[in-house]
Amino acid sequence: MVDNIEHIIEGCRRNDSAAQKMLYEEYSGCMFGVCLRYAESKQDAEDILHEGFLKIFEKIQQFKSRGSFVGWMRKIMVNTALEKFRNQYKVVSMTEDAQEFEQTAYEDINVNLTAMELMNFIQELSPQYRMVFNMYAIEGYSHKEIGTILHISEGTSKSNLSRARMILQEKVKAYYKQGLRREEKSL
Repeated sequence: MVDNIEHIIEGCRRNDSAAQKMLYEEYSGCMFGVCLRYAESKQDAEDILHEGFLKIFEKIQQFKSRGSFVGWMRKIMVNTALEKFRNQYKVVSMTEDAQEFEQTAYEDINVNLTAMELMNFIQELSPQYRMVFNMYAIEGYSHKEIGTILHISEGTSKSNLSRARMILQEKVKAYYKQGLRREEKSL
C-alpha cells in the first residue's frame, strides 16, 4: 500500500484534509470490500464506508502505531456495519439445540467459483445469517463473542452459522448442477 503511511496518519491526526483525502483514496477500495460483505446492498456498503471513515478520522488519535493500521481501520468498518445491523434489525435470540446443526455433514463439491460469485451467494443470505457467517468465518470471532456483540445466545450464533453454511452449500450445489446442464447442452 502506501510507503508514507505514518506521514498520512500524522496529517490525519492534525485534521489535515489533504492527508484525510489521501487516506480515503488509498484505502477506500479495500475497506469497501469489507463493507460489502456486511451490507445488504451496494448503497448500504457505501453508507457504512463513509460512516466508518468519519469514525476513523474522529478516532485516529487512539491508534497507537502498534499492530496493523489496516487491521485497525478494518475493525472500525466491521463495528460500523454491526452497529448499523443492530439498529436496523431486531435480533431475536432462539433457544434451539445448536448441536443438531453442528452435527450436519457437509459434502465437498469440486466447483470453481469466483470470489464474486461466492460473495453474491453470501449477500443473498438473510441479514442475521450473513452477519454471523461473516463474523465467524471471515473475521474470526468466536460464537461467544458473536453472541455478546449481537445480543444473542451462543447457541443461536452456532445455529445461524450452521444454517448459513447449509444455505450456501445448497446454492453451490445448484450452481454446480446448472453448470453441468450447460456443459451437457453444449455437447
